[in-house]
Amino acid sequence: MVLSLLLSTFLTVFIAELGDKTQLATLTISGTSNKPFAVFLGSSLALVLASLLGALTGGSISGFLPEAVLKSIASITFFIIGIRLFINSFAIDKEEKENKVDN
Repeated sequence: MVLSLLLSTFLTVFIAELGDKTQLATLTISGTSNKPFAVFLGSSLALVLASLLGALTGGSISGFLPEAVLKSIASITFFIIGIRLFINSFAIDKEEKENKVDN
């Protein structure tokens, strides 16, 4: 195993997961139960399986799609998600303002 690849992957995923919905869900579930270790194991297993799925899928797709195409698809997908979230945040603000006026 290449140590630099392992370290860069760990740091990338660790930073990406900080404050992520997964972490917030884990925090919420742990706060409502008296079994934080069980919550830790469940969320860890979920992250490991999701990562395995991503690694296997990415590895098999890279067999017939060039790296530049994969990166472009990922970039475009994240861009579209970001734009949709940005637009939806304004729609939510507008709905909240309308609800305050109606009440």
